[in-house]
Amino acid sequence: MAAGDTGGGGPAKTQLRVGRLVKAHGLKGAFKLELYTDDPEGRFVPGATFTLQVPESSPWHGRPLTVREFRWMNSHPVAFFEGVDDRTAAEELVKAILWIDQDTETAPAEDDAWYDHQLVGLDVVRDGQVVGRVVRVDHFPAQDLLIVRPTGEGEDREVLVPFVSAIVPEVDVPGGRVVVTPPTGLFEDVPSDDDDEPAPDAVDDETPSSDDRPAADSTDDAAGRA
Repeated sequence: MAAGDTGGGGPAKTQLRVGRLVKAHGLKGAFKLELYTDDPEGRFVPGATFTLQVPESSPWHGRPLTVREFRWMNSHPVAFFEGVDDRTAAEELVKAILWIDQDTETAPAEDDAWYDHQLVGLDVVRDGQVVGRVVRVDHFPAQDLLIVRPTGEGEDREVLVPFVSAIVPEVDVPGGRVVVTPPTGLFEDVPSDDDDEPAPDAVDDETPSSDDRPAADSTDDAAGRA
């Protein structure tokens, strides 16, 4: 999980993404939550206020959202918020992402959680070789993406790397790197089968045996992993 930085004077602050409003629940303005925090009871206490990530066209754009009640229902986290009193009002906020300010000096350490400023600038290493550098982190409801500029490429070339453990198994902030195990084709063009075939007029009279023919690349095993 990555968190976005905020500017301004005073102690350095960052914004932590702590949840998403998945769907309206019931008729009294409740929401089922998708949690991005290991401490939901601590984050969603009554009176806790969040910054909302919603479209600019939303009537809630630029407005805070304050917790009225948090509970568990059938193992699902459910929350009520001030000013959201019925299902109609709740429907306007479905898919909104909740962020909270956090002092970087006092932020608790969480496994698999880093601030954006810790990730930006890290070398991206694959098979022991540096293949790029993290230039920013994009946050989406489903997952975060590391935006990587490949080594030796122009500034217009960017690779979007899903920030999931299957593809980014190691983040070494002190060492200045992230290790990636991307599927074939993420950092380079996948060669087509035609690239391995000789031109018709260049074919030797002797047809190679099946043991001598190059095997076609296969990405089926890696491409579908999350």
